[in-house]
Amino acid sequence: MSSSGTLKHPVFVRFLSSMALSSLAYQMLVVAVGWQVYDLTHSALNLGLIGLMQFTPQLLLTLVVGHVADRYDRRLIVVTTRSVQAILVAVLAIGSWQAWINIHGIFACAFLLGATRAFESPAQQALLPSLIDSSHLPRALALNSSLREASVIIGPAMGGFLYALHPEMVYWCSSVSFLLASVAMSLIPKPERIIHREPPTLRSVFAGFSYIRHNPVVLGAMSLDLFSVLLGGATALLPIFARDILHTGPWGLGLLRAAPSVGAVLMSLVLARHTIKRHAGMLMFAAVATFGVATIIFGLSQSFLVSFSALLILGASDMISVVIRSSLIQLETPDAMRGRVSAVNFIFIGASNQLGEFESGVTAAWWGVVPAVIVGGLGTLMIVGLWMKFFPELTRRQELTKAIR
Repeated sequence: MSSSGTLKHPVFVRFLSSMALSSLAYQMLVVAVGWQVYDLTHSALNLGLIGLMQFTPQLLLTLVVGHVADRYDRRLIVVTTRSVQAILVAVLAIGSWQAWINIHGIFACAFLLGATRAFESPAQQALLPSLIDSSHLPRALALNSSLREASVIIGPAMGGFLYALHPEMVYWCSSVSFLLASVAMSLIPKPERIIHREPPTLRSVFAGFSYIRHNPVVLGAMSLDLFSVLLGGATALLPIFARDILHTGPWGLGLLRAAPSVGAVLMSLVLARHTIKRHAGMLMFAAVATFGVATIIFGLSQSFLVSFSALLILGASDMISVVIRSSLIQLETPDAMRGRVSAVNFIFIGASNQLGEFESGVTAAWWGVVPAVIVGGLGTLMIVGLWMKFFPELTRRQELTKAIR
């Protein structure tokens, strides 16, 4: 199947549609929750706690969700979780409409949403390689990321605009989008191939961790993302930058949220057209280093234009890292273990995102928002140097289209 045929295949189109609608719903939700929490509490720590609320169930369920993704219909898992997400966001909509929602209710919904995403993400990641030929995986991942990031551009901007009108409107639109994403995924035919259902033993449950620990390419790629974004991520603090430093409103927050995705979309379109053929490992390290530099520039900026531009560069560099890292992880992992490996990878991603938001909130409460972001960017650069030394196999990796065995 050619790459163009892969993109036009009805099954793959439905997969992309479901992913884009889910991403659109989540990004609208992030803007609404972030602004509402800061509006209710004016606390940087509470912004960070939202990330912790989402990450905690993901960490607790790591072993369970990976095994579930490798034993049961991955398509059905995604359909179910997105339906539950639609219900949870509808609760936030009703609570905002009736004015009874408070910070504790938002925390509870964030916790439950984190639990559903814990099951959803490994199943979705493990499902994608079964829909296309492995030789087209890097380009398919770039196309998948391009559409996802396009929805991330629209979602924050739409979320900021709708929140400025009525907070509950954002939640209703997000809930409907989650529901449509569930419907789109349900239209994908059930796989004809029967998944080998390994008995749930202690060894099989921990097999994902064991596999990653003994594969330096996979371990290096996952842990690089974990520590670099954990230190360099500043998205949880965007409401503070928008309101107190750049002196803008919800619409400005929406644009800042969308900026990394604009850069990511532009870069993903380039990567979808021009596959990385050489120096994949070094390109990934260079991209993460650029991410760190862009983070520092954003932290120092007091200009909306400079901040927006820094976030554009941050998103573009992160997309290079995402495509290379995702391709390496999928190509290095056999299908029977993709659910468990994807579950561990999701925890690494969750730690770097949600736990990174908590870290940003705590350090901002201690040192102030600007020093917290600058120190995080410097930490990312330090991680790049250390990982190049600790994982020489990853540094020497050349191609994405051929797995090392």
